Amino acid sequence: MNQFKSTQKEVEKTRKRLDDVLVREQSVDKMITVIVNANRRITDIKVQTEEVEDNEQLEDYLITTINKAMTKADATHEEELQNNAKKGLPDIPGITS
Repeated sequence: MNQFKSTQKEVEKTRKRLDDVLVREQSVDKMITVIVNANRRITDIKVQTEEVEDNEQLEDYLITTINKAMTKADATHEEELQNNAKKGLPDIPGITS
């Protein structure tokens, strides 16, 4: 039971630390930059407005870029939590190794 509580505390520490792990994604033309933390929260969006041809193009680029950033942040989040979970488990072949 102590090991379980210890693992829970480590997971909570990791979640707090992931607030500071930032993932940056840019649109193909570098017109939009989205920054997301590894807890999947958007922290910043930058748009080069002088390059925008129309609102529909801007919306499409925003959606695509945000989705890419969220996918990267999600992968980082899951990897970190899995690493912590493995630390708290006994050595079980196929699960922890």
